[in-house]
Amino acid sequence: MLLQTVTRETFWTIGPVGEAVFYFLAAVAVLVFSYGVYERFARYTKGTADPFERLDDLPARIRRASRLLVSNEAQFDRDIYAGVMHAFIVWGFLTLLIGTTILAIDIDIYRRVTGESFFVGDFYLSYSLVMDALGLLFVVGVGMAIYRRYRVREERLWGKHTGFEDDAFVWTLFALGVGGYVTEALRIVGTDFPPFETVSFVGYFVAGVFAAGGMSAGLAETLYTWAWWSHAILALVFVAAIPYAKPFHMLSSFANIVTHDEKAGLRLPKVPEHLAPDEIGYTSAADFSWRQMLDMDACTKCGRCSSACPAKASGRNLDPRDVILDLKAYRESVDAGGEEVDIIADGGTSVIASESMRSCMSCMACMDACPVDIEHLTHFTEMNRRLTETGQQPEQVQEAMMNVFQNGNAFGDPARKRPDWVSDLDFEVPDAREESVEFLWYVGDYPSYDERNQRVAKALARIFHESGVSYGILYEDEANDGNDVRRVGEEGLYEMLVEDNAGAMADCDFEKIVCTDPHSYNTFENEYPEMAAELGVEFDYPVFHYTQVLQTLVGDGRLNLGSVDRTVTYHDPCHLGRYNGVFETPRDVVRATGADLVEMPRNRKDSFCCGGGGGGLWLDQDEHTKPSEERLREATEDTERVPEQFVVACPMCATMYEDGRKTGGFEDELEIVDVSELVVEALDARAGASSAGTTPSAAD
Repeated sequence: MLLQTVTRETFWTIGPVGEAVFYFLAAVAVLVFSYGVYERFARYTKGTADPFERLDDLPARIRRASRLLVSNEAQFDRDIYAGVMHAFIVWGFLTLLIGTTILAIDIDIYRRVTGESFFVGDFYLSYSLVMDALGLLFVVGVGMAIYRRYRVREERLWGKHTGFEDDAFVWTLFALGVGGYVTEALRIVGTDFPPFETVSFVGYFVAGVFAAGGMSAGLAETLYTWAWWSHAILALVFVAAIPYAKPFHMLSSFANIVTHDEKAGLRLPKVPEHLAPDEIGYTSAADFSWRQMLDMDACTKCGRCSSACPAKASGRNLDPRDVILDLKAYRESVDAGGEEVDIIADGGTSVIASESMRSCMSCMACMDACPVDIEHLTHFTEMNRRLTETGQQPEQVQEAMMNVFQNGNAFGDPARKRPDWVSDLDFEVPDAREESVEFLWYVGDYPSYDERNQRVAKALARIFHESGVSYGILYEDEANDGNDVRRVGEEGLYEMLVEDNAGAMADCDFEKIVCTDPHSYNTFENEYPEMAAELGVEFDYPVFHYTQVLQTLVGDGRLNLGSVDRTVTYHDPCHLGRYNGVFETPRDVVRATGADLVEMPRNRKDSFCCGGGGGGLWLDQDEHTKPSEERLREATEDTERVPEQFVVACPMCATMYEDGRKTGGFEDELEIVDVSELVVEALDARAGASSAGTTPSAAD
């Protein structure tokens, strides 16, 4: 009957003895694989506890990880070629894995139970078609990887941790994919080209090539045995080696995505109360939490984090991939009995150089670019905490921290001078300590003390005043928000600031907080509630960035705007955009002013950092090109239309870009303007007055 003939003999030419040997080798491979996986995950149980919940709502976590695995959406980000390549490999590999599993179920379970096989007829034809089609995608995907790695020599794929296992991994996959088709083609030739095997279109084509080359059925049958064993042994060796080499990322990456903290980087872990000062931060490999070790094992060396890092692009001594892999190599060395050294220090013997941590801007570009949810910033913070506790932070950072400690601001100016900027206004700025308001406006250090950014504070005050917003400020009771204080490792000072600010706010009667600075917005939104609760202070307020309030005011018709009639570009601040996903709100406000908004190539979550975050504003870096200069170059050279104004929504960005404008030679090409200043210009345009009118504006 046709149904009985439309199939193939699974162990054709192998024989009973060969089949027994194969099953024995397969059992050994599975045992070696199982032990390796057990040993790997048993090692994680020796790590310290993670401060955040990683396994809550496990079904939803697994669904998310599975969706990311199947869709490959993270791989498409910033690199379409890599996305297509990886999708082909993953879809092909999963199909081949599922196909092999189906065949094993038929041979080892279904046939033994029923005495029949479902591997016949239409099922066999459908199976063969799908396996050939997806197997072809697999080979094409691996071929794309080989082409990019060895022919194009994509820079991000090569680094100090690139080695033999990377070569072995990609070439083994290629040999498995091609070997499967060669084996299939030899079987088709050796069985005289069964007509139904045309569904195996790749294998049938290769078989045709073999036949055209003069291969006989007898020769094909002889070669098949050798090809089958070569393919089988290579596959079993690959399976056995998975837990011991790079292929382990197929498991560890999935586990890493499952256990990802959705607020990683937005909030940082608190220092455990039981730790003494000399135990804070990474002091030894024993300090790594189980999730931090999983981070290290999940790294695939793809270099996406490195290519997205603005510090590396600026020539600083930081490569996020190397930091993670250096920590992994050190951990494995210690596990194997190697010598312990300082993990982070100024000296030349430490695992990570302190200069690398000074280079980090806490922009989270590395984490956003990582397709397997490695949480770089958590590792970096632990090392910064160690540098702080051992007094190895740069002098400029230590000075800024002392200023914050003594005066509540990084400038070192007296707290009483914080509200001096309001004296230039011709209206009163309400005192939230003395009257009930809807919005408590947290002005921030730079808008309060820095002359350039005081213009932003005055512009916002005017907007709030003219639109009738119920608002007030804390005057001299406001202190540094602590966002960047925490990111340079000063956890104790951060706790003090949380207690001071939350305490001052608790004495006021207000409904919401509005922030000038995205750094303040981030820490108030994502970190203060948790920290304040532990300190016994209430902090449960809705938090807004000022652009969100402006968007509402524009939408409600409370701002009567004219048109500024010029071409501008908008820069996404890291802490507003990449951190908190606020992308369209500032753009809506910019468009409402009548400005012609043109996008830079790197925008929204792919925005390039100004260089001011993570304490960068307090440091003088030795770099080839400042991040701010590179960003302004992008605005003037790579943007579709050259803008007249470079619009920001962050005081730190304004400071860094004003500096980059001077040092990079862009003074005659671009003007740096805050969103609030642009809105004031639009207000003046509607009123028919210049920005130099009697009412203070962005130009004052």
